[in-house]
Amino acid sequence: MLRSTEMEPLISGMPGALIDLLRVAPLSQGKVAFAWRAAVGSAVERATAVRLEDGTLIVETASAPWARELHRSSATILRRLETLLGPGVVQRIQTRTV
Repeated sequence: MLRSTEMEPLISGMPGALIDLLRVAPLSQGKVAFAWRAAVGSAVERATAVRLEDGTLIVETASAPWARELHRSSATILRRLETLLGPGVVQRIQTRTV
């Protein structure tokens, strides 16, 4: 199980103006990766790779425990991503163990 410090989101310290700028920037892989790191924290970001396909965020991880933890936390992560990327950009999260 993850300790709370392992999933400390950057979003908690981001000023509203930065969030607003991120939301209006064009959608790109870099923007999605930045939002992912801000939503989940650096420890989770280092253990995963993400890409957005038709509203589904595909999250690849090297271990089943990470995949389970992400699945359990997906509702919270989706809310954070919506704050950063805007409503409907990420509609669901799909985890894959590679």
